[in-house]
Amino acid sequence: MDMQIIDTIAQWAFALCLAYYGMTNLQWYNYSFKRVLFMHHKRSWHLYYFILPLVVYVGGFFVLSPWGDYILVSLSLVYFIALVVWAIKLDKRLNFTPRVVKFFVIFFIFMALNESLCYMLDIESGLLDLMPLIFASVISKIYENVLLNRYIVLAKEKLDIMSRLIIIGVTGSYGKTSMKNFLTQILKEKYRVYATPRSVNTHTGIVADINNNLDYTTEIYITEAGARLKGDIALISEFINPHYAVIGEVGEQHLEYFKSLENIVETKFELLQSKRLKKAFVFKDNLKPQNLDNALAKKITYFPENVRNVEANLEGTSFDLFIKNEWHRFDTMVLGQFNVVNLSAAIYMGVELGLRVEEIQKAVKRIEPIPHRLNKIQTNQKLIIDDGFNGNLKGMKEAIRLSSLYEGRKIIVTPGIVESTKEANIELAKAIDEVFDIAIITGELNARTLADNIHNTQKIIIKDKSMLEDMLKSCSQPHDLVLFSNDAPSYI
Repeated sequence: MDMQIIDTIAQWAFALCLAYYGMTNLQWYNYSFKRVLFMHHKRSWHLYYFILPLVVYVGGFFVLSPWGDYILVSLSLVYFIALVVWAIKLDKRLNFTPRVVKFFVIFFIFMALNESLCYMLDIESGLLDLMPLIFASVISKIYENVLLNRYIVLAKEKLDIMSRLIIIGVTGSYGKTSMKNFLTQILKEKYRVYATPRSVNTHTGIVADINNNLDYTTEIYITEAGARLKGDIALISEFINPHYAVIGEVGEQHLEYFKSLENIVETKFELLQSKRLKKAFVFKDNLKPQNLDNALAKKITYFPENVRNVEANLEGTSFDLFIKNEWHRFDTMVLGQFNVVNLSAAIYMGVELGLRVEEIQKAVKRIEPIPHRLNKIQTNQKLIIDDGFNGNLKGMKEAIRLSSLYEGRKIIVTPGIVESTKEANIELAKAIDEVFDIAIITGELNARTLADNIHNTQKIIIKDKSMLEDMLKSCSQPHDLVLFSNDAPSYI
């Protein structure tokens, strides 16, 4: 094969590898260049899989021929193999969504145009092969913004048509997805209810959900509102204008983005900026923003008002809740003492929207545990507690407390707490040390902190989660309890 053809293939392959790496990281971080560049948990990957290959590639053009061509071809081959190995090890690979497909279509169009122009002008494409990556990124971003603005208009028109629709906004640092699911299952006793699926909680995600999934016959729409920056929830609140707001427990989750607890509190309370807010239910122990408007303050009911006789074990949770001057008993299969708070918010909202207490009691008893949130599974002669989606200290310590009630051997699998402080991980390590026989620490992010503060429990550190299944087979026994506490993807 002619060396020029090999050279062209190598240049295309190299540019494609850069595009694949860049798009994978952007998808992980919600297509935010700022977060990819400055808030990535493994920034060394940028050095190994983007900067270093790019520097060597550019340097290859300044080496005298024919060695320059051989360097470029060899580099492209090595880079391609390295990136394939990297991608195979990921547990969250690039998802070829319509947005990603459109990016690569634009990318290949610019690659073809670049090659055609170089051929017609009879010049070496050389470093010009990197330009399509830049053009594709810019054009794709502009196109997505135009598309999003159009989708926002369509979603707003749909909400305007559904004038009788009641919208409930749910936010908080912890438990907002659980509260959303509890609300849905309770309110279904009387209404046609639809909630944002899974952990969809961004402005863009909610816009897409309204356009694609919200049925015109829906009577109550429950939306989860998440944030990484101040103003994120204000944007959601201004868009959906919820009639009711629920703010669960607010704490130091995502502290690295917000810099202070005060900023987190102010951001969560942005949900109350709705122009048609009737009532808000707010966790009673939350800090209050300093600029809380008096008119808004009058719309707030703090929960839980009164709770007593709480029982939370591996069989379920029971508690008494004070409603309308009477005590009422609630029983549920849902695990975790902290879920008393989340359930009470849903119960109060049910009462607010006209459900009888007896109806709510039956609904609470039927609520099924939410997948990956203190979900108890009996399998292979072992008791599995899947708490993979619980990533805050309070929730993780409750899972550890529940595990301590089990009489057999206990194993915990955890990466620690992501997007939190070193002190929080030290506290977690001490709790682990008091309960478990074996601690399997996954990933590198908190490995040193956890290992240095676990003294009595046997420690096993695995950097690659693909080794986890074999490790569990080798160290676990029949009748063990295995707690999966938090689950960080491999890029963390």
